Amino acid sequence: MKRLYLIGGTMGVGKTTACQCLKQCLPACVFLDGDWCWDMHPFVVNDETRQMVMENIAFQLNNFLRCTAFENIVFCWVMHEQSIIDRLLSRLDLRDCQVCAVSLICSPETLRERLQRDIDAGLRPPDVLGRSLARLDNYKRLRSRLLFTDGLTPTQVAQELAALGEMC
Repeated sequence: MKRLYLIGGTMGVGKTTACQCLKQCLPACVFLDGDWCWDMHPFVVNDETRQMVMENIAFQLNNFLRCTAFENIVFCWVMHEQSIIDRLLSRLDLRDCQVCAVSLICSPETLRERLQRDIDAGLRPPDVLGRSLARLDNYKRLRSRLLFTDGLTPTQVAQELAALGEMC
């Protein structure tokens, strides 16, 4: 049986880095970051691009689910509303697949520190801080397991995710 990891979390919580580590921990694993499915400049968020990104993600994940080379599929994205998760899952062929939904969260102080490093390095725009902090509490209301990342390295987060996957 395949396992699909849905890893959510606000911007800057460490999803991509932890999932890159998780990919290395799991056998026959493939990783998709939802942000890769609408990496554009300028970044435009409207009904058309939201629909496009959901179609892109579902297409790619369904291909991974059908491919016999993969036992584990790791997907991360902001997914701050249950409706986003539900809409995505409704588009996937989940026969013979176990879904493990996990939300990465951290304290506002840790989030500020992580994002400020990225802002100072020119990797993120300054407005990301307010937007990310505003979404942080949303993850506590989702139907997903919570994983607190304060004080953990990306490798430790990946190990925790792998352990949670065994329990799903």
